[in-house]
Amino acid sequence: MSYTWLLRWLGDKREETRRSMAALNWKPFVYGGLASITAECGTFPIDLTKTRLQVQGQKNDVKHKEIRYRGMVHALVKIFREEGLKALYSGIAPAMLRQASYGTIKIGTYQSLKRIFIERPEDETLAVSVFCGVLSGVISSSIANPTDVLKIRMQVQGSLVAGGMLGNFMNIYQKEGTRGLWKAISLTAQRAAVVVGVELPVYDLTKKHIILSGYMGDTVYTHLLASFTCGLAGALASNPIDVVRTRMMNQRTVRTGPQPGYKGTLDCLLQTWKNEGFFALYKGFWPNWLRLGPWNIIFFVTYEQLKKLDF
Repeated sequence: MSYTWLLRWLGDKREETRRSMAALNWKPFVYGGLASITAECGTFPIDLTKTRLQVQGQKNDVKHKEIRYRGMVHALVKIFREEGLKALYSGIAPAMLRQASYGTIKIGTYQSLKRIFIERPEDETLAVSVFCGVLSGVISSSIANPTDVLKIRMQVQGSLVAGGMLGNFMNIYQKEGTRGLWKAISLTAQRAAVVVGVELPVYDLTKKHIILSGYMGDTVYTHLLASFTCGLAGALASNPIDVVRTRMMNQRTVRTGPQPGYKGTLDCLLQTWKNEGFFALYKGFWPNWLRLGPWNIIFFVTYEQLKKLDF
């Protein structure tokens, strides 16, 4: 009897180990990072216009009080004419570094967590996917927060940026300390929790239902439709958080003395709503969606193609 129990116990442990090894598969991490970098390169100028649109019109910030851009296209043209082509890629270095860390950890953690809870992809539920998406978004964004701060600061400075990524990193650290590099981390984590918790489950669910419907198989067209849908859902859910996060990250604070601008994230949210109206929280929505849409399309198509490379 004890011998049978021991064999069963060993069998259970072996299955447990096998599932753990499957959950810790390195491929989603590598594929996720490569696909994220590819998508970032293809959509960065749109992301830059979103940042510029979100920081303008702040009544309590003299530097960004003026409305300089009427929309995404106007911003693209004006930045190109006044600051040159190079300005449209201000902050690309920290953006690439961010995707190499955030994108890698996000996708790898999401896929690994799902395999821990549910062994077969076809058995996945929306609740499990959302939970894994939220958790992976919080973990990855918290680690990559300094690269986000650097990216936003360099995007706002544009052609005025000096010192490059390393110079700006040292400038923030010397003047604002470690807290400056992890500024608005709670908002970053909240935004990532919303974006990842919405986008990845929506993509998986849309892809699953399209394939099960029989209209399309697991093809590039299915990936395009599913990624377009998840990009729209992510933009609608995350834009208010994104506006507040952008403004908080761009706000410079010093270690001593009175603190200008917003007292905190809630104060930023309320002041933006009170001074500029509710729809100010959706500033930069079109470039946000037009970035998230193509970004997700490039990302998921690249990711799905990388998955097919069996090595």
